Amino acid sequence: MTETYDLLIIGGGPGGYNCAIRAGQLGLKVGCIENRGTLGGTCLNVGCIPSKALLHATELYEAAEKDFAGFGIKATVELDLQTMMKSKEKTVDGLTQGIEFLFKKNNVDYIKGFGKIVDAKTVDVDGKAYATKNIVIASGSEVATLPGVDIDEKQIVSSTGALELSEVPGKMLVVGAGVIGLELGSVWRRLGAEVTFVEYMDHIMPGMDAEVQKQSTRIFKKQKMKFELGRKVTGVTKEKSGLKVETEAAAGGKPKSFDADVVLVCIGRRPFTDGLGLENVSVVTDKRGFIETDHFKTNVAGIWAVGDCTHGPMLAHKAEDEGTAVAELIAGKAGHVNYDAIPGVVYTYPEIASVGKTEEELKKEGRAYKSGKFPFMANSRARANHETDGFVKILADATTDEILGAHMIGVGVGDLIAEVVLAIEFKAASEDIARTCHAHPTVSEAVRQAAMDVEKWAMQM
Repeated sequence: MTETYDLLIIGGGPGGYNCAIRAGQLGLKVGCIENRGTLGGTCLNVGCIPSKALLHATELYEAAEKDFAGFGIKATVELDLQTMMKSKEKTVDGLTQGIEFLFKKNNVDYIKGFGKIVDAKTVDVDGKAYATKNIVIASGSEVATLPGVDIDEKQIVSSTGALELSEVPGKMLVVGAGVIGLELGSVWRRLGAEVTFVEYMDHIMPGMDAEVQKQSTRIFKKQKMKFELGRKVTGVTKEKSGLKVETEAAAGGKPKSFDADVVLVCIGRRPFTDGLGLENVSVVTDKRGFIETDHFKTNVAGIWAVGDCTHGPMLAHKAEDEGTAVAELIAGKAGHVNYDAIPGVVYTYPEIASVGKTEEELKKEGRAYKSGKFPFMANSRARANHETDGFVKILADATTDEILGAHMIGVGVGDLIAEVVLAIEFKAASEDIARTCHAHPTVSEAVRQAAMDVEKWAMQM
């Protein structure tokens, strides 16, 4: 057994590698255990980053194919899918190597292999024992499967397989109209696939602001995406001509079948906690496998958990903040995460972004609030860019004016949301944004105008 670590981290995804780097910065002896062969976890290897590479590339492709003419640019466009995939892989490779460099820079030991907890002070990695004062579980999540639908990553694919298709399918059926399904479905729709979403709920993006759900559905339908809402998939059969997808109404009855070349299963993710040795130390999990924590601490002293394997939104930046906080707490500092200020972004075209409470949540809580809204159609920069779909909405407390939430749909709102996240972090009022000078002409002015509209003095509509 080697000398004792201050902390060993199981998992090299956003929660794990950021925890490791921060611990290294604070002078702790830290090791990060990862079985994948590359660092970065699902997000960097088969999730956030490769999907964004394809989203950006396909947005450029569609803009050149359909939008350039409106700006007076004549272009002939041809798809080279193989080169597009190589570009995506180059991005991923560069970033994974970058994390290895950061580990070396911050004196983090990169331990390759599968980590399993032996006891509260020992982790086994493929037969070798490592001693530690603290264990941080950052094992992430894995694709949730659908009973009776066997994923082969060729015809019936998960998000991982959808990033590796060698040709554009004629027809793609996406099971689930949540964030991942919409993003990946939009990639292949832009490249020419006929894309149909089958969603169990009667609306897309469950949990999002209802107004955003409605307007985004209208926009996606204009983009030729098809939606079968309130319907569930009951089976997929492989036939000579392709796939036959059987569905029925979510409430029961009314069967309906669809033909598809590729079926993409995107019904969510589940925590990856099996095989980690949690039973050896009696770490408590819920019935779905999520590790129960209290300020990142499990029920076992010295064992912590962060990211997708714990409760809360399965977001890379949430895991990053939690990993950073745990490293600081172990080092004796005041690590903290403000869960009211964690943004969520859907990288479709246009993007969708939110932070804080929705109107539906505030109504359910019985909290008095006021709202302001501003459409991109009235924003001068958006008009000049031919990017007028969507709006910005800001919610504030009816009495104190403290910002409680923001919901946006529009080109680039994944970046615009940061201003409101910062405002919420500082407990700002809507008036603080309304009276902050924004450069003209920029799309960020839509955020200011929405804040002005909270008190009904927006001046540009």
